[in-house]
Amino acid sequence: MMQEKDVYGIVLAAGKGTRMKSKLYKVLHPVCGKAMVLHVMDSLEEAGVSHLVTVVGHGSDAVKDLLADRTDYCFQEEQLGTAHAVKMAKDLLADKEGKTIVICGDTPLIRPETLKALLAHHDETLAKATILTSLEENPTGYGRIIRDEEGSVQKIVEEKDATDEERLVKEVNSGTYVFDNRSLFKALEEVKNDNAQGEYYLPDVVAILKSWGEVVSAYPMEDVREGLGVNDRLALSKATRFMQERINQEHMLNGVTMIDPTTTFIDAGVKIGADTLIEGQVTIKGQTVIGEDCTITSGSRLIDATIGNGVTVTQSVIESARMADGSNIGPFGRLRPQADIGENVHIGNFVEVKKATIKKDSKVGHLTYIGDATVGERVNVGCGTIFVNYNGKDKFHTTVGDDCFIGCDTSLVAPVNLGDGAFTAAGSVITKDVPADGLAIARNRQSNKENYAKKLPHRR
Repeated sequence: MMQEKDVYGIVLAAGKGTRMKSKLYKVLHPVCGKAMVLHVMDSLEEAGVSHLVTVVGHGSDAVKDLLADRTDYCFQEEQLGTAHAVKMAKDLLADKEGKTIVICGDTPLIRPETLKALLAHHDETLAKATILTSLEENPTGYGRIIRDEEGSVQKIVEEKDATDEERLVKEVNSGTYVFDNRSLFKALEEVKNDNAQGEYYLPDVVAILKSWGEVVSAYPMEDVREGLGVNDRLALSKATRFMQERINQEHMLNGVTMIDPTTTFIDAGVKIGADTLIEGQVTIKGQTVIGEDCTITSGSRLIDATIGNGVTVTQSVIESARMADGSNIGPFGRLRPQADIGENVHIGNFVEVKKATIKKDSKVGHLTYIGDATVGERVNVGCGTIFVNYNGKDKFHTTVGDDCFIGCDTSLVAPVNLGDGAFTAAGSVITKDVPADGLAIARNRQSNKENYAKKLPHRR
């Protein structure tokens, strides 16, 4: 049996994707937060492919930027069919011994386990080519797999060329193959374009190998959805729905409770600990990591967030921010990038935190903005407090020590520092440092005008 170093992969990614009607290169359209071609690459690598070649076309710089050095590249200047695309890899692979998987970059649902099973079947049958197939209830539009009485593959017949009897066959070509590498490139030299489209088709390689007396086999995938190719926005939505179902099932099997998985949207790559509960209408994106025993309620949106254990997020938005163990936020809280919330910190309703550290056991109850700040331990921040960090040109930092009490409607005009245990009176505008254990009062003294209200127009 061949070693992993003998397994190659050719990813077909040169298609313009005109049916997507998009400025974005087709294989870069995301499915659950990850470009389709990245899903394909990940599956190939997990299946043991050690050398990848990606066939790209015009406007492919964005694909190269994304995939970087994970793959070699070859360029297909004219779109002359799948066999022509594979032939572009000749200079990179034609002299190699081993097996080559050929797969389209717009098939994000194929699992690495399926590719491993395909490779194993290829070896077991001693085939020169093995076709990944699916059993479709409605095979209209697909190439049919025609087998003989012993079950051996005889040919692939496109629907337009099939007889009435062949059209009844439900086993169809998925467009993913394994080939003996040398045999593949030898057969590609024999492929002709004498068809209505004037293109060179990869399934013709199968017919050529059969004419040489070689064994061609087929492996039906267990889940037909894995073979879905994305050519338009409708197929993209289907692929996203199927991938989302797969992601949610994996999390639930790992101990996460989801109240309504059909309205829980989680990107590929998100990590969630056991005994965390997620309600419906929740979106979790990017590289978010959520610990154990958390509760994420309806209406919450987490993007690249780091959430500790025992955290409660109630109808809030967290982006590129961190919440430590036992902390909580919401409802209607917002953590913006570089917000760092310590252990057992309470972030209440209508509180926004940006580029600020709030240390353990502090409380920010409601209607407050904290930006560009360091807030110590056991601090109470009163309602309506504003950390005034921006003068229209530059941002400035505020430091609040441990055990401070910030009175309601205080404005802390940065740069300013409050020592440990300092207090501010409600309604103060603090522009100077406050010493430890000091009380800062920065507001006009109240004066009362006797009987003045009777003179007001609405009282007459």
